[in-house]
Amino acid sequence: MPFRTTITPLVRALSERGYEEPTPVQDAVLEDGTAGRDLLVSAQTGSGKTIAYGLAIAGDLIGHDERFLPAGAPMALIVAPTRELAIQVTTELTWLYAHTGAEIVTCVGGMDPRAERRKLDRGADIVVGTPGRLRDHLERGALKIGALKALVLDEADEMLNLGFREDLEFLLEATPAERRTLLFSATLPKTIMAMAKRYQRSAQRIEVAKGASGHVDIEYRAIRIAPNEVEHAIVNVLREAESPSAIVFCNTRESVRHLSSGLLERGFSVVTLSGELGQAERNQAMQAMRDGRARVCVATDVAARGLDLPSLNLVIHAELPSDAETLQHRSGRTGRAGRKGVSALLVPISRRRKAERLMAEATIRAVWSGAPSAETIRRLDEERLLSDPLLTEPASEEDLAAAKRLLETRSPEDLASALARLYRARLPSSEDVFDPGFGPDMKVAREREFAGKGRKGDGERGERTSGKDHVRGGPVVWFHMDVGRRNNADPKWILPLLCRRGKITRQEIGAIKIFDRETKFEIAESVAKKFASAAEVSDGDDITITLADGPAGEAPPRGKFGKGKPGGKGGKPFAGGGKPGGFDQPRGKKPFHRKGGKPDGAPAAAAAPGGGPQGKPRKDRRPKG
Repeated sequence: MPFRTTITPLVRALSERGYEEPTPVQDAVLEDGTAGRDLLVSAQTGSGKTIAYGLAIAGDLIGHDERFLPAGAPMALIVAPTRELAIQVTTELTWLYAHTGAEIVTCVGGMDPRAERRKLDRGADIVVGTPGRLRDHLERGALKIGALKALVLDEADEMLNLGFREDLEFLLEATPAERRTLLFSATLPKTIMAMAKRYQRSAQRIEVAKGASGHVDIEYRAIRIAPNEVEHAIVNVLREAESPSAIVFCNTRESVRHLSSGLLERGFSVVTLSGELGQAERNQAMQAMRDGRARVCVATDVAARGLDLPSLNLVIHAELPSDAETLQHRSGRTGRAGRKGVSALLVPISRRRKAERLMAEATIRAVWSGAPSAETIRRLDEERLLSDPLLTEPASEEDLAAAKRLLETRSPEDLASALARLYRARLPSSEDVFDPGFGPDMKVAREREFAGKGRKGDGERGERTSGKDHVRGGPVVWFHMDVGRRNNADPKWILPLLCRRGKITRQEIGAIKIFDRETKFEIAESVAKKFASAAEVSDGDDITITLADGPAGEAPPRGKFGKGKPGGKGGKPFAGGGKPGGFDQPRGKKPFHRKGGKPDGAPAAAAAPGGGPQGKPRKDRRPKG
């Protein structure tokens, strides 16, 4: 179905950009009966709404003429919530109106206001900006809006969420009453409806079904990862996809700095995008992505709206977003305007429930899997080598002459292996990763695995242990972590995590006892104080490590390191004497405290399902009768 617009310069621009059919929102705003009317449009990000309102207001600005008259006071004002979105809108409208002679000026925070004022003084047909900067220019007399014919509020819900309500109302009150108002919003809460009722005139409501939005072109993946392998998983996902450009989302600026440094060290071409960067630095980062000098952007949610890279095929959520709406906006950077894309959520064990809740609230169905393995990536590299331009492009005479000389001194096998080494050398190395094996698809298998493995006396369904038989001698202290079999805890990833968090070696870790909801483990007393201090600080794995009671809820033993039966019959503690949990210090002089304020060695209640402290059954407090 062709575009409904009859303005020749716009039709020409759409054809040059390869637009053949309108998206649902573009078709809806150009239907018969919408011309000249106020519109209240609900459409998701990535649905093509920038082009939609660019086409919708064109008739108000130039009618059926083919070019704008010399620019004077602006005829259209477009308000966006963020600098990135405002700049993106300017980019889109620039090519759409390229053959009309339109003067488009951008006014956003972080840019030189004097330069913006000079551009406004020279004349503008369309002004795009953020609420605060537009209000500032209006109050200072730089922005003249007496001739305004159209006002567009883009992502109005986000502007209200960011606290721009007062600025928006100021702009709406200041603009001419006869202007046409188009309000676009991903959601339509009561605040948006109230604003529409107050400032629009009999607005026609248009709601584009979610199923018709750009998100149908996004493939969602939920990738199981061990808590200490986030960076390794990101490396392998990037290497597997080999996307021309990708965005990796983090929740904090510090995470952005840390991850980008790690990817740079591995050989990825990386730029960053966060709130601590100035506008010029953000522009440079985006230009590097657009012209191919950088292929990976590590960003906070500042890039979750208004960022459109034509070659962006992959979005990675290094850290889960705070809510379902942010998940959709992040993912909406790919799968735009009919292009396919992948949105990959990295889900550590402790975040599984949150990931499932976010996807349920966003009505997303994801495919669960482990991170791509190093072997998988090696196979893909071999296939990519065969289709690399080095092998597919026709050889020149100079190339053929060099090839003949090489074949005179080397065998074809030697030359082929050298080519493979050169190809691999220019690629970042893949990483060995561990698949924790949790997720909805693993539930039945896990229940079967542990069926009938109940253990008497401790209220648990059994335990898995890992003992360091090669370590002998020395007293131990027991510690506790708040993940267990239900989180698919496994010594394969617990051991590296303990070494990393506690700054110790594997030889200083004794037996590991895994229960349904918790894990207890031995640490050599000689390093226990250092371990406890270091392990208190989580580095992103969301696992709490504290001093523990003994393996079956009793006082921590002080037996020999790595000796005794792990748990013994009925879950009895390891054999050994000594003061409960101490560091050979007198009572009352404890070297450090556990979280929650209890000193080292203080008695604590064991968390036994259905029981009270020390495994004693609770009294039935249900009302009788």
